[in-house]
Amino acid sequence: MCYGHHRRSLSPDRTPRNNNNNALVVDTLRVRLAETEARLERARAREAELTRRLEEMKRFVSVMEILESYLKQRFREQQENVARFFSSLPAK
Repeated sequence: MCYGHHRRSLSPDRTPRNNNNNALVVDTLRVRLAETEARLERARAREAELTRRLEEMKRFVSVMEILESYLKQRFREQQENVARFFSSLPAK
């Protein structure tokens, strides 16, 4: 039984070369994870900026629609005033 236990500790996945390889893989994965997290953070920041800009554009469009409606109404009123003015002039 001691022999079997001792033999297990010398299995191929415990050799120094494999340990170095495992450490290299772990380090590589940590670097890739850090890069992925950094990209994710940049993507979230970009998304937040785009969302802010979209909301700003929506407000701008809303203001423009209100302004357009107001100007159309004023134009109609002016047309009516001009029509009334010319209809009240005596015909020559």
